[in-house]
Amino acid sequence: MIKYYTQACNFYYGNISKEKVKKKISLPLNGNKLISFDTIELITRKTKKKIKIKDIKKLPSKVKKKVLKDLKQITKKKNLSTIKFKTYPLLMGILNVTPDSFSDGGKYFKSKPAYKQIKKLKKDGVDIIDIGGESTRPNSDTIDDLIEWNRIKSKLGYAKKNKIVISLDTRKSFVLKKSLPFKINLLNDVSGLSHDSKMINLLQVSKVPFVLHHMQGTPKTMQKNPKYKNVTLDIYDFFEKKLEFIRAKKINHKNIILDPGIGFGKNLKHNITILSQISIFHSLGFPVMLGLSKKRFIKGLSGNNDSKERIGGTTSSCIYAILQGVQILRVHDVNEIKQAMKVFKKLIFNT
Repeated sequence: MIKYYTQACNFYYGNISKEKVKKKISLPLNGNKLISFDTIELITRKTKKKIKIKDIKKLPSKVKKKVLKDLKQITKKKNLSTIKFKTYPLLMGILNVTPDSFSDGGKYFKSKPAYKQIKKLKKDGVDIIDIGGESTRPNSDTIDDLIEWNRIKSKLGYAKKNKIVISLDTRKSFVLKKSLPFKINLLNDVSGLSHDSKMINLLQVSKVPFVLHHMQGTPKTMQKNPKYKNVTLDIYDFFEKKLEFIRAKKINHKNIILDPGIGFGKNLKHNITILSQISIFHSLGFPVMLGLSKKRFIKGLSGNNDSKERIGGTTSSCIYAILQGVQILRVHDVNEIKQAMKVFKKLIFNT
């Protein structure tokens, strides 16, 4: 049986978008009239075909039924119970409380600089702070659960005291369980709930919202010649199967975010392909998040214009993600990305 995938494309923005939605020429993306589309790409493992919204009615009945089901997911407004999407996109600021993360390892390892960075991120207008105590950079090793917990516990308390929305970056049920008294708002498990078999049961009991992340392999092995048949569709199928598994475990809430995992078991070609087709994931019906900040693909594209901070590459890829309707961006330099977003959104969306 042929499997069909629906990707929104040919987007309109700002007042032009609102006008086209009003005239029913285009459909709003994620319930946002400031971004709309009038075309879909109907995709299989062997074919791609662009179809205008007005021509969907001409499709064979079974295909039409699938496309209309996908369109319902693509166009609906997506929210979480613990995180309100008051702005678009939300910025998730990164706080690595580690000695060895790929970008800022050791910078916020001690409490005083970590607290200072939490205050700075809040001042810069961050929506969520993602706090992690274990590096998952390529070729990194797993650390002891208790060591990871001891690194982050005071930072969780400080962030909560400052009334910040907290995302917990961990693969371990021990760390999540220890964090529950801090009333964290989100779990960000880069293993896609695959590292710790106890994690799924704890999520079922605690009802904590979570990011469903894709990674091929483990941090130790993920960049050793990653392979896919079709990287975008393989990740899409991974999400579908994981969501079925999650529902089978009696987790029925909608408080799930999808992250295809740029740089986690992907080479340069994989990463660029995923980004170019990122809007396909809207048809799964959940908010989409991307971690693009300072990633290696920026070096691969910029060549001798690479830099340590990679702010230019991070900013441009974040702006591209905004144009594709991505709802959450995970970044290090919140102030710089916020500045770029404000200028860009005023010019494009007039907001």
